[in-house]
Amino acid sequence: MRQLTSLGILLVCLVFLPSVGLTAEHPPEVTAKAAIVIEASTGKVLYEKNAEERRYPASTTKIMTLITALEYGKLDDIVTTSANAANTEGSSLWLSPGEQLKMLDMLYGVMLVSGNDATVAIAEHISGSVDKFARLMTEKAHAIGAENSNFTNTSGLPDENHYTTAHDLAKITAYGYKNPLFAQIVSTEHKVIPWPGKDHDRDLYNENKMLWLYDGANGVKTGYTDAAGRCLVSAAKKNGIQLVAVVLDSEYMWDDSIKLLDYGYTQLQQVPVIRHGDILKTVKVNEGKTSDIKLVATNDITVPMADNERDKFTTVVDAPTKLDAPVTSGQKLGTVKVLYNNKEVASSDLVADRTVERKTFFGMLWGSVWSFLTFVIRNFA
Repeated sequence: MRQLTSLGILLVCLVFLPSVGLTAEHPPEVTAKAAIVIEASTGKVLYEKNAEERRYPASTTKIMTLITALEYGKLDDIVTTSANAANTEGSSLWLSPGEQLKMLDMLYGVMLVSGNDATVAIAEHISGSVDKFARLMTEKAHAIGAENSNFTNTSGLPDENHYTTAHDLAKITAYGYKNPLFAQIVSTEHKVIPWPGKDHDRDLYNENKMLWLYDGANGVKTGYTDAAGRCLVSAAKKNGIQLVAVVLDSEYMWDDSIKLLDYGYTQLQQVPVIRHGDILKTVKVNEGKTSDIKLVATNDITVPMADNERDKFTTVVDAPTKLDAPVTSGQKLGTVKVLYNNKEVASSDLVADRTVERKTFFGMLWGSVWSFLTFVIRNFA
């Protein structure tokens, strides 16, 4: 264990670390009308082109559909397909009126093969109608920080009031990766789900070719309509760094996305901020056999940093200054948080480094007597 007198000093010292492996490449040239690549945990924008311009999202809408369903639905619910859902135009899971599937299976159908019919069935199950569910989607998007988005349907079919931006889609997707099930679904290459009434199951193969084209790719969704053009939200995780790239109305969406992710990884490096066992605070212990304990971090924290942004990271320790005995070794007594522009991006529990037993009655009595004698000697001797 090492005593850290100031986490601020640690971060300042990191400024002088060499930028190993980083190159100052020129920004990529992409064919997309709007594009962006961000680091997911911080939201740091690494490249952008018309990223705040409102555009039709096509089926990348379904990222927001998935997030909303995961937060408002129940995965084991049985979803019954209405005639309205079964007759939804566009890409399909080929649901039949009255067909029943678990919510989770429906969600795989939404994200792997872009089932518009499944999005309607899910919306009707959770909210009663697509309109009501779309309002939930919009509310959630705004809560995430995607304030330039408005959703009127669950599939991404064209509507002049259904729009988002490249930056908003990146924010929405980065939020999604906080949910392990979201990450699991969007990174699934192949899934078998039931097909009631058939003598075989549905074999679903993910339409997102990035899962095969790019090392570390782990999502997320393709999209196309005449109004939106070719759209792709892609993502990758390498060396612990999660990137999200968005291209809207792109002539070469695969190439554009690969360029963005490659460029993003040249701009960042993982920097250790906290290590397991670091001492973050000393706390006084009242009525304990030992007068204080040290609080230590339970895990390493490394954060993706660009060279010019180290001063935007700060740390905050949330722990008491004193507490009462007894205390058990390993007992959680606080947390340390790493912030980027005052937004939490990582944290670690802080635990007691030792056990401190409570003094016995005679021990506390002798302590009181000793304190009194010390007072008398200092003031009257």
